[in-house]
Amino acid sequence: MNLDKKRWTVLAACCLVNLCLGSVYAWSVFSAALVEYFGQKLGISVTAGDLAIVYTMGTSISPVTMITGGWINDKFGPKKVILVGSLMYGVSLFLSGFAKSIGFLILTYGVIGGLGVGMAYGSVISTCVKFFPDKRGFVGGLTTAINGLGSVIIAPIIAAVVKSTDVTFTFKAVGIAFIILSVSAVFFIESCPVGYLPAGFKPSNNMAKYNFKDIEWKEMIKTPVFYVMILLLFSGSFSGMMIISQASSVAQNMIGMTAAAASMAVAFLALFNATGRVAAGLFSDKFGRINTLFGALIIGIAGLFCLYNSSQSAAALFYIGIAATGLCFGSFMGVFPGFTADRFGARNNGVNYGIMFVGFSLAGYFGPQAMRGIYASSGSYLNAFLIAAVFAVAGVVLTIIYRLLNNTRK
Repeated sequence: MNLDKKRWTVLAACCLVNLCLGSVYAWSVFSAALVEYFGQKLGISVTAGDLAIVYTMGTSISPVTMITGGWINDKFGPKKVILVGSLMYGVSLFLSGFAKSIGFLILTYGVIGGLGVGMAYGSVISTCVKFFPDKRGFVGGLTTAINGLGSVIIAPIIAAVVKSTDVTFTFKAVGIAFIILSVSAVFFIESCPVGYLPAGFKPSNNMAKYNFKDIEWKEMIKTPVFYVMILLLFSGSFSGMMIISQASSVAQNMIGMTAAAASMAVAFLALFNATGRVAAGLFSDKFGRINTLFGALIIGIAGLFCLYNSSQSAAALFYIGIAATGLCFGSFMGVFPGFTADRFGARNNGVNYGIMFVGFSLAGYFGPQAMRGIYASSGSYLNAFLIAAVFAVAGVVLTIIYRLLNNTRK
C-alpha cells in the first residue's frame, strides 16, 4: 500500500487512540460516583470540589510529556511514544480502581494518566499533521474533535457501567478496554518520511507564502512571532476553558435549569466545540489560519455578550452563547496544530506544538480558577464573562500583530 493510501489508515488509527484519550474529560462521571463510594464504602466524606484537584493535576501536567514525547516522536517516530502514552493512561485508569484516598487518585489518574495523555496526544496530532500537508487544518480539526468527543461518546458508557456495577470496577474495566483498543491501533501507526508530499500535491501560491522552514524549538522560542502565537492561543482558549469547566453549574445557578437539562446543555456545548474544530480546520485550509482565528474570536466575543445578557427569562441567549463559545474554543484547538506546523515546519512539530500547548494549559488553569473565584466572591458569573471578553479582544489585537510581524494576510 502506498503512502497516499496508507496515511488514511494511520489517521483512522490515530483517531481511535484519541477517542480513548478523550475520556479523560469524562472525569465528572467518575467524580460523582467517587463521592458516593468514598462516603458509603470507605466512610470518608468528600465532595466533587475536593476531587477536582485530581482532574486539574491531570490536565496541568500533560504538557510535560507533550514536549518530551514530541522530541522522541520527531527523532525516532511515533509508534513507541503513542504505545507508552496509551499504556500509561490505560494503566492509570486500572490502578484508580484500587483507590482508597484522594492522594492515590492524584498519583494514578492525575500524574500517571496526565503524563500518558500528554505523551500520546501530542504524538498523535503531530503524526497526522505530517502525513497531511495538503489538509493540515482539516486533519488537525478532525483529530482534536475526536478527542473532544471522547467525553460525549464514552461518558454515557462509563455512567451505565457505574450504575450496573460500581466505580472501582468501572475504572478497571475501562482501563483494560482502552489498553486493548490503543495497543491494537498502534500497530497501524508509523512514521511519516521527512519531506513527504502526496502525489499531485503542489502548494498554492498562498500556501507557499505561508509555509516557513523547519526550525527546532530553541530557534522557535527566539522568534517574536512565537510569543504572539502562544498568547493568542491562551487568549482564544480562556473563555472556552472557563465555561466548559462549569457549564452545568452556570446553567443551573444562572438560568435555573434542572440537573438533567443542564447536562443536555453541556452536551450541546460539546457538540459545537467538536463542530468548530473540524469546520475551522477546513475553513483555515482554504482561507488561512489567522483569518479563521480572527473570525473565531469575533464569534466568541458575541457569544460572551449573549451569556452576559442571558437569564431565566432569556434562556435562548444562553444556548446561543455556549454555542458560540464552543465554536470559538474548538476553532483554536483545531487550527493550532496545523498553524504551528505551517509557521515553524512539520519536521519538529511534535516538540514545537508541545511547547505551544502550554498556552492552552495556562488557560485551562486560570480560566476555571477565575470563574470559581468570581462566583464565590460575588455570587454571579457576569464579571467572569467580561474578563473572558477582554482576553478575546486581546486575541483580536494579537491577530493584527501577527500579520504585521509576518507582513502577510494569511
